[in-house]
Amino acid sequence: MSSTGLIVDRGLEGVVVGSTLLSNVEGKIGRLTYRGYDIDDLAPNATFEEIVHLLLFGQLPTSDELDHLKREISTRRMLPEPLIDGMRRSPKTAWPMDVLRTVASGLALFSPVNRVGEHVSDAHTAIELIAKMPTILAAWDRIRRDLDPIEPRNDLSQAANFLYMRTGKMPAEIEAKALDTYLVLLADHSYNASTFSARVTASTRADIYAAVTAALATLEGDLHGGAASAAFNTLLSVGSPDRAEIYVRDALGRGERIMGMGHREYRVRDPRARHLEAKAKELSAYRGDSRWYEIARALEEASNKVLKETKPDKSIYANVDFYTAPLLADLGMPGDEFTCMFACGRIAGWSAHILEQLGDNRLIRPQATYEGPPPGPFVPIGSRPTTAH
Repeated sequence: MSSTGLIVDRGLEGVVVGSTLLSNVEGKIGRLTYRGYDIDDLAPNATFEEIVHLLLFGQLPTSDELDHLKREISTRRMLPEPLIDGMRRSPKTAWPMDVLRTVASGLALFSPVNRVGEHVSDAHTAIELIAKMPTILAAWDRIRRDLDPIEPRNDLSQAANFLYMRTGKMPAEIEAKALDTYLVLLADHSYNASTFSARVTASTRADIYAAVTAALATLEGDLHGGAASAAFNTLLSVGSPDRAEIYVRDALGRGERIMGMGHREYRVRDPRARHLEAKAKELSAYRGDSRWYEIARALEEASNKVLKETKPDKSIYANVDFYTAPLLADLGMPGDEFTCMFACGRIAGWSAHILEQLGDNRLIRPQATYEGPPPGPFVPIGSRPTTAH
């Protein structure tokens, strides 16, 4: 409570600030739905392209609608050459999210504007951003390794094409399916921090490029999209499954969090974690190297064991970031690119939320409680103290 007697919720936890038709997070029962479809049904059965259609157009596509959407995505994957050149001239040590945010914003330079500088913000612009986001990441992944970017193919799914652009090789079906499931699971999550940031930006009537850039900037922090990279760093620190309990006891003893464990909304296990864990386990078996998956499992079990000892009435569960770490690692991705991969899925939800905001807009302008000094007279500079306080 503030000094004025008003109740202040600094994190807006439980505060309703808007409405949406796009997704619903029911934290108490651990359910996530996209436009009424349960993620438990979508994850094993729908492709990312189907989810894009669902979020942008309001319904799952027919075969013809899906074919049309796939063609549009595939024809929009190429990046403008000046943006590729800009990446080539960037330091190889540049943080991948900095590159992704900068280049995604740069796409606006190649989009027409009206007489007051506004870009068209519609479903087709959204599809362009959805199509190009993985291309930016794959191109930077190769450039930073002193390799030439590989042009996208128009006969592959979004997931398979991304994996192809990283390596130049056709991915195995199990790899493409694992990444596709990941993209489906990450596509939207109601008013999460980056989506809210995008909607705030769009509420000023800024265009979709500006709003997506704001979302990318918000995603970068390790309390949001950066958590998967932090979770992977934890797996690296643990090193082997038999060290998981020791690591947890030491970390909790220092008052540190186990990254990827616990969620602001879910009071039970994140429904996305089950599907990611299954894919991570399946992928590790395919590769014949289950190191990352086994460390993750041991770490989740150890976290629950140690917490039960110290707080018997408490439970902690894996969130979406926890099993993202072994999954993306087994797909050959370096840990500092995990947040970028998050963006390649969430761009579908961001775009849909931005269009929803623009379609029924009101400037988002919350209030703040002032806690500073009371009003007082202005003191001329000659009358101010000569030494600093």
